[in-house]
Amino acid sequence: MNNDSGAILVISGPSGSGKSTLLNEITSDIGEYYFSISTTTRKIRKGETDGVHYHFVSEEEFKKDIKDDDFLEYAFVHGNYYGTSLKPAQSALKSGKLVIFDIDVQGNTVVNNRLGDITTSVFISPPSLSILKYRLESRKTDTQEVIDRRIMMAKKEIQHISEYDYLVINDNLQEAAQTLKSIAKASRLKIPMQDINEFAQRWEDI
Repeated sequence: MNNDSGAILVISGPSGSGKSTLLNEITSDIGEYYFSISTTTRKIRKGETDGVHYHFVSEEEFKKDIKDDDFLEYAFVHGNYYGTSLKPAQSALKSGKLVIFDIDVQGNTVVNNRLGDITTSVFISPPSLSILKYRLESRKTDTQEVIDRRIMMAKKEIQHISEYDYLVINDNLQEAAQTLKSIAKASRLKIPMQDINEFAQRWEDI
């Protein structure tokens, strides 16, 4: 009994934990997937592609989706709306794809509340806070103020690990990638509760 209507993989973890690097390592080996990207009302910029960097929509369309409860979450930032739309994810699920969300701990709660029976969640973490701090500083892409803010956020995020199905400690990249790949493949086998109940009813065939 397989779930041929798609599945959801939620990935969370502090900035600097290596989420993007790990995903790049495994996506060629996990079958068809859709990586959820944000929807926005801001104008498309030079070098950006609709459906790759963002889903670019009008403010009217965005507000209609809000009214229709089509967003997992959304916010109004600097004069534009940004949100995680359910519509492209639902379309991907119907075509049997694995839908991957790279979202924070609050987003994980929302996804589980709405789509928990087909969702598998993974928290990715470096081995320790000191190693996270070293990685953030080694990137040399952020100011010390930003690094300090990311560390404070990581301390809060780590308190939510128990809310996830799996913890992947990204100490050795290849080992962590193999673990995440196994989880991604297994997530496709998660069966919706309705299908389980229907099977249980059919099972008593005498």
